[in-house]
Amino acid sequence: MVFTDTATGPTMAMMANTTIAAGLPPLPAYETRPLPDLLPWISDFWLSLVLPHIAYWVVSMCFHIIDVYDLFPQYRLHTPEEISQRNLASRYEVARDVLLEQVIQIGTSAVLNLLDDQQLTGHENYEVAVWATRIRLAQRGLPTILGLVGLNAGALSKNIAGSYPLLAGALAGGFYPSLFELDDMAGTAVPAFASWEILLAKAIYWIIIPCIKFWFAAFVLDSWQYLWHRAMHMNKWMYTKWHARHHRLYVPYAYGALYNHPVEGFVLDTLGAAIAYKCSFMTSREGMFFFVGSMMKTVDDHCGYALPWDPLQNITSNNAAYHDIHHQSWGIKTNFSQPFFTTWDRILGTMWKGDTSIKYERTRAAAANKKKGAKGEETKDE
Repeated sequence: MVFTDTATGPTMAMMANTTIAAGLPPLPAYETRPLPDLLPWISDFWLSLVLPHIAYWVVSMCFHIIDVYDLFPQYRLHTPEEISQRNLASRYEVARDVLLEQVIQIGTSAVLNLLDDQQLTGHENYEVAVWATRIRLAQRGLPTILGLVGLNAGALSKNIAGSYPLLAGALAGGFYPSLFELDDMAGTAVPAFASWEILLAKAIYWIIIPCIKFWFAAFVLDSWQYLWHRAMHMNKWMYTKWHARHHRLYVPYAYGALYNHPVEGFVLDTLGAAIAYKCSFMTSREGMFFFVGSMMKTVDDHCGYALPWDPLQNITSNNAAYHDIHHQSWGIKTNFSQPFFTTWDRILGTMWKGDTSIKYERTRAAAANKKKGAKGEETKDE
């Protein structure tokens, strides 16, 4: 049997023949081709550049509408008076700086995409078969493992072979004498995989491995941002020159999530996400979805609402309420973790502890009194 591929034909043939010699199902042939674009009217290159920022403004505008029309006042973290009285940056300044950072991020994304290899398709069934082969080989050790606890795998396999042939094959060490398929090229019967082996292999390839990549990328990004974020609070020069701008928003709101000094925005957000993407060995399309997800999470963390039905606020305990504490003068040295987990705050002892309700009530009352005082001064002037 000969397996060919445009790039690695001889290697494929050798690997396939090896599996047959070992009594394993042969690996399928494949031919790779460029992965088609996700959408027919825009290339993946341009989509990856703009989609995270489209997501940023769509989610931001949803919260902005909630804010303007005061749709869920019971879930507000701050009153409208606090937004107007406590924040030191205008809406225009915030939008301007956010757009500047997004231009920088688009440029960085373009460089990353140009450095990536072209994503190919057509090899997926082969990769699934490789995982199915690993599953089959893992079954070879099952009789030995069962023998350690006093069970005779061979006898168990014979007893249930008639009723449960697939389970019997697994107990026998991955031997399925009744599973064969006809090889079209050679015209002979060759071993085949069990249906459960293919299903498990597909789950590993299409679900488990991508989830591990996403989790690892989130861990890398969290670690990067925690260390730099905390350093910017510990180092007076970095805080005053860079990070203080973000803290001009004592009362965060959604589209102010990326309101940063350009240097901080590049180091903390842009470079951190790029390193996470590269370290996790994501494909370019997986990276696009990771960037969209992390962007939406960042916006949600600054939305100013503790919404019980918001999925992004319930995935982990690092949510809008958690991060909002960090934006308050009394919590500014705590809750550095962002955007996904609270792991480093827990490990390094920087998580806020204690009740916050009294502190929030004081700031609300102070903002309300300040607004009343301002109105009183206007009345006197009239």
